[in-house]
Amino acid sequence: MGFHRTDDGPLAVLTLDHGDLNLFDHGVFESFIDAVDALDADPPRALLLHASGRVVSAGVDVHEFDGLAPRDAAILWRRLIRAAQALEDLPCPTVFAAHGLCLTAAFEIALACDLLIAATSARFGLVETVVGLTPSMGGPQRLTERAGPARARQLVYTGELFDAQTLAEWGVVTQILPDDTFADDARAVALKLANGPTRAHAATKRLVRTAADHGVRAADALVPDVSAPLFDTEDLRGAVASFLKDGPGKASYSGL
Repeated sequence: MGFHRTDDGPLAVLTLDHGDLNLFDHGVFESFIDAVDALDADPPRALLLHASGRVVSAGVDVHEFDGLAPRDAAILWRRLIRAAQALEDLPCPTVFAAHGLCLTAAFEIALACDLLIAATSARFGLVETVVGLTPSMGGPQRLTERAGPARARQLVYTGELFDAQTLAEWGVVTQILPDDTFADDARAVALKLANGPTRAHAATKRLVRTAADHGVRAADALVPDVSAPLFDTEDLRGAVASFLKDGPGKASYSGL
């Protein structure tokens, strides 16, 4: 049990399934690393991450920290950060769907995804302060990027839970969907991205990442390198022909 992959046409679906609370233990951490390694080796056209069970995750099994030596903790965090970065760098849209309570490691994984979709009743927290720890899978720094340093400090220092609406106002949650149709609606969002112009989405992702890391002018300089090659793709040529013949919104894409 842990993370396992299925496919829905062009969409890869990574599901966390580890009991009703989806607690992260050694096996779940290893399954996350292995799943991301496999995605990195053969990227899909889009990725949806979600969880089965009553909650997304109630956090990390604290037994994992009992007696953990600093050297071993450092090794673990380095491996998990590399996996989060690999997830972040996938050349396709990534969507995290949170249907309920989403704590610690699961929330940090969500923050490494392009889009964080939440059910109306979902709640989020980085609560590591209750065991004297700071979130160590990239949460504070990715919260800083989305919500700013003051909000990141508030969320981590307090260890409090925050609802989806609050985090949407902060720029952390990108979309809120109704509870009763959440699973189907979130999958539909991800499938729409998977059926889109895959290489154009990858170009967009590079431009946004470059702008966030190095500023708008650096992204400007990258535009010719990432945009011009799109004119040699089947998707762009087909979409242009479709637009001219049938009008906008009628094109279909193969990802080529």
